[in-house]
Amino acid sequence: MSITQNLQKIKSALPSTVTLIAVSKTKPIPYLMEAYDAGQRIFGENKIQEMAEKWEAMPKDIKWHMIGHVQTNKVKYMAPFVSLIHGVDSLKLLEEINKQAKKNNRIIDCLLQMYIAEEETKFGLDEKELDEILQFIKNDKNEMKNIRIVGLMGMATFTNNQTQIKKEFTHLKSIFDTTNQLLTSNFQLLTLSMGMSGDYQLAIECGSTMIRIGSSIFGGR
Repeated sequence: MSITQNLQKIKSALPSTVTLIAVSKTKPIPYLMEAYDAGQRIFGENKIQEMAEKWEAMPKDIKWHMIGHVQTNKVKYMAPFVSLIHGVDSLKLLEEINKQAKKNNRIIDCLLQMYIAEEETKFGLDEKELDEILQFIKNDKNEMKNIRIVGLMGMATFTNNQTQIKKEFTHLKSIFDTTNQLLTSNFQLLTLSMGMSGDYQLAIECGSTMIRIGSSIFGGR
């Protein structure tokens, strides 16, 4: 099946409450343009330099999501255009995003990445760190006016064990719900980003509102 057919098949089965990010990392621009011509407007990249090059070359109505681990010294290269940063896992990184967003006269949306997997290689916050960051953001004395925390993101363990994946997704959804109950009405988390090509249907069942799909759209590497 073509990229267009893959996209149409996936989108036709998605609930209206779920946003699809086409994970286009390592894929050449003609592949992305086929997806664009099929109506896709949100693309996810995991390397800032590659994302910046594609942003330069492609139509400007695309929303670019940074889905990989972010190094603070690279934030400045995507600050002029990035739409959403998924993997925010420290206050230090948030402060740098805010600083670079301010320089570009922008407000940048961010997701806080939670550590839910049973893998050492994954990044993310624990619940105590999440609470500390949210308390800091809620405190109006801070100067972080150029970022907006809009939700949470998490990656399940890379395993075929569906029971384990479901447990991890359910755990993240419960953190999401509990956090929203504690927040004020003018600051709510709206986005729960979880689920990739191999597990997105399960993620949606568990409450995901945003999925990141690469190989099921563009084919394997």
